[in-house]
Amino acid sequence: MSKSISRRSFVAGAAAAAAMTGLAACGGSGAAATTEAASDAATDAASGDATKLTFVLDYTPNTNHSGIYVAIAKGYYADENLDVEVVQPPEDGADALVGTGKAQVGMSYQDVMANYLGSDDQLPVTAIAATIQHNTSGIMSRAGEGIDRPKGMEGKRYGTWDQDVEKAMVKSVVETDGGDFSKVQLVPSGDEVSGLKSNQFDCVWGYEGWGLQNAKLQDLSCDYWSFRSIDSVFDYYTPVVVANNDFLSEQPEVAKAFLRATKKGYEFCVTKPDEAAQILVDAAPETDAELAKASAEYLADQYTADASSWGIIDPKRWAAFYTWMNDNQLTPVALDVNGGFSMDYLEQ
Repeated sequence: MSKSISRRSFVAGAAAAAAMTGLAACGGSGAAATTEAASDAATDAASGDATKLTFVLDYTPNTNHSGIYVAIAKGYYADENLDVEVVQPPEDGADALVGTGKAQVGMSYQDVMANYLGSDDQLPVTAIAATIQHNTSGIMSRAGEGIDRPKGMEGKRYGTWDQDVEKAMVKSVVETDGGDFSKVQLVPSGDEVSGLKSNQFDCVWGYEGWGLQNAKLQDLSCDYWSFRSIDSVFDYYTPVVVANNDFLSEQPEVAKAFLRATKKGYEFCVTKPDEAAQILVDAAPETDAELAKASAEYLADQYTADASSWGIIDPKRWAAFYTWMNDNQLTPVALDVNGGFSMDYLEQ
């Protein structure tokens, strides 16, 4: 596993995923496609009459997924009579696999979901829980080079994925800070830390829980500012647990049971981050153990943060981001700012 996970595709990636067919082959090879860390209780459940569910990751295993692996290893799903298999995603994410029903549940992002929620060909996918409470992403740069605020990106090379929503967000924060976005040089993005170290770019989008922790471990001194610190409208939900709509309507009690167990898994991550990190590494040995531990310790305060419990999605924050997207005409069809998520399956 690379020590840095980049958003290889932003909103446009989901469009490509939505167009894919024949996705059955995406499900099951490699360490992430199995649940080798499952406890004896989970094994017993799998051999009985447990309800089988497939959970598709957004990318390779990382600490955003720790609660899922913990719930498997500690038997929380087995306690709910569930047998959960974790599978790798298609190239561009989990949404298409969940949308086709080949996976009942998975991991996505509010911004990526907007691509198909704001189109004529909507995927039948709904967000049912927030994995972490706040958007912990922002712009990373080499320390001391004057990019410690958005205006500082003027005249500098920004590593971009060349996606409309991404560039619109960066443009917004630069201009909010009094800068001129036209003076920002756009170059291809790549691995955050190695790209900054090799002078591939001067600044890049990164996540505090992974990219910044990796920079610290690699002794790269970074300046960093978050998008939500510049404009609260960018405190959207990234990532989220999503589910297939037919699954939700036909098996609502199973969906509730899945979230009960998942919630226990993430609550364990809050109180025992080091053990949760080890469970992740045991399930996906390709994961860098030192980085997983550092990331888990950071995220322990982020899974619930200031919410009353894990998983809650604030309708006002959800709507604020989609309103901003509508204002900037970033989807072919205007988004229902109150659509795309449900709190009906999460017991608070």
